Amino acid sequence: MPPEYVPERAPAYAERASRLPGAVVWTRRAVGRTDGGAAGDTGPTVLPDGCMDLLWTEGRLLVAGPDTRAYRPGPGLPGPWAGVRFYPGTAPALLGVPAHELRDRRVDLADLRPGAEVRRLTGRIDAAPDPAAALEELALRLAADAEPADPLVRAVVAALAAGRSVTATAERVGLGERQLHRRSLAAFGYEPKTLARILRLQRALALARSGVPFAETAARTGYADQAHLARDVRESAGMTLTALVRG
Repeated sequence: MPPEYVPERAPAYAERASRLPGAVVWTRRAVGRTDGGAAGDTGPTVLPDGCMDLLWTEGRLLVAGPDTRAYRPGPGLPGPWAGVRFYPGTAPALLGVPAHELRDRRVDLADLRPGAEVRRLTGRIDAAPDPAAALEELALRLAADAEPADPLVRAVVAALAAGRSVTATAERVGLGERQLHRRSLAAFGYEPKTLARILRLQRALALARSGVPFAETAARTGYADQAHLARDVRESAGMTLTALVRG
């Protein structure tokens, strides 16, 4: 075997669009550390994105609430993992719990639904040949049984993602700012201003990762300058903009 040969391997992380509108199905295989760190490291830093996730790892179903700060997985549960990442603001209707009650938390699904039901669902997904597909089926069933999501959710996300102010967003969706604040806490887990900041950072990272220079990225996404963008990244992720984009 030539010394430069490297066996082809599936990527540690992969995602695809879900059959549930706006959702993403993702998988992460168990990856051991080769850099001297602890075995079972579960992956890179997860930045706030305005979303909530339904998670599976063998023997457990969990819910990841909306993050306001970077989340760094620990070595306790090495995986593999599968998840369904819901469109911002839509998970609370499926789970029957306001988003702000799960802010910055990972909780067992059994804390939100009857334990016997969750044990049955967990066993079914554990035994499935494709746990990610089985988890997606669960998400689709939850959506079918749930009350419709707040119809203003997508309009609020679209307005804030486009860079509109909180005041302009409230006017656009026909709410007062206090009403928008209250409904945003229930749907997204945080106030509109925080959601706007998170969505802006995600837009900026998408541009920077596509090759747009940092200064132009900052200008196109509403930052005062590149230094402002860099500060936001460091505050949110605890690392430099260059390291985050390369990672």
